[in-house]
Amino acid sequence: MTAAEMVNKLDLQVFSGEKGLDREISGGYMSDLLSDVMGNADEGQVWITLQTHKNVMAIASLKELAAVILVNGHKPDDDTAAQSNEEDIPLLGTSMSAFDITGKLYELIYK
Repeated sequence: MTAAEMVNKLDLQVFSGEKGLDREISGGYMSDLLSDVMGNADEGQVWITLQTHKNVMAIASLKELAAVILVNGHKPDDDTAAQSNEEDIPLLGTSMSAFDITGKLYELIYK
């Protein structure tokens, strides 16, 4: 599944990084601790978080993640969205909780 297909199926908002919507998704990782994501997320995963600052995109780029989903209606900082565009990593949003969107993403990928 591509990030674009995930956006459509989960009704996600695209904040930035549209050029990366063709990225393939291999799984997901949910955490708000940057060090946890840096140490445990795998390439191609979607990162689910409520963090909105620029360091999110630094970690997403370092780990070669497929996309980042911001939960609970959070919106990215301006410099975070700009970095998302530079890295071509989609920065997405939902009003759902981390628990709910993680479950929905799991169902899409593994069922």
